[in-house]
Amino acid sequence: MKFPLIRQIFWSLLLLGIFTTFIFLGLGSFTSPTASATVTKLEAVPGEILYRSQTKLDDQAGHVWQAVLFKQVYPGQATSLNLRLVGFPNSAELIHPQPLKITTASGKVLTAADVFLDEAPAPTIGQYNFKDILPQLPNEALQLGIPLPGQHFINISVPQSVVSEWHEVMTSRE
Repeated sequence: MKFPLIRQIFWSLLLLGIFTTFIFLGLGSFTSPTASATVTKLEAVPGEILYRSQTKLDDQAGHVWQAVLFKQVYPGQATSLNLRLVGFPNSAELIHPQPLKITTASGKVLTAADVFLDEAPAPTIGQYNFKDILPQLPNEALQLGIPLPGQHFINISVPQSVVSEWHEVMTSRE
């Protein structure tokens, strides 16, 4: 007579455990996903380290741009830190050399020098020296202004999460 009672308790506990597991798994799907940094570290040749953050951002016209912030570390040489902006098809052609205008959410305006002095690898690519700029940028949303002829700009909004990732690239070490 004791075995049916034990069996009933066993099945009740098993069902309770399964039910509890489903509840916890279900509740987990209602939470918002957390953003994780996608900073990558590459070693192209022995001793040469490249840290990189890559994301896609939209400009004010809805065109997509790839933004790649990368830090190159060479043994015995100065470290470089550059932001490359690559326009996807139908993006405007950039003029060189023109500085990139960076505006913080608090209104501070900085400029980054154009790395391509004469000609870029493609007309929709710009690359800018961020070595002295990034340490001055607060961890807040930014707006990038790529100059076009006639005092016009392509404006690209950069969310705070991407700026945080850029700071992580800047402080990355071997």
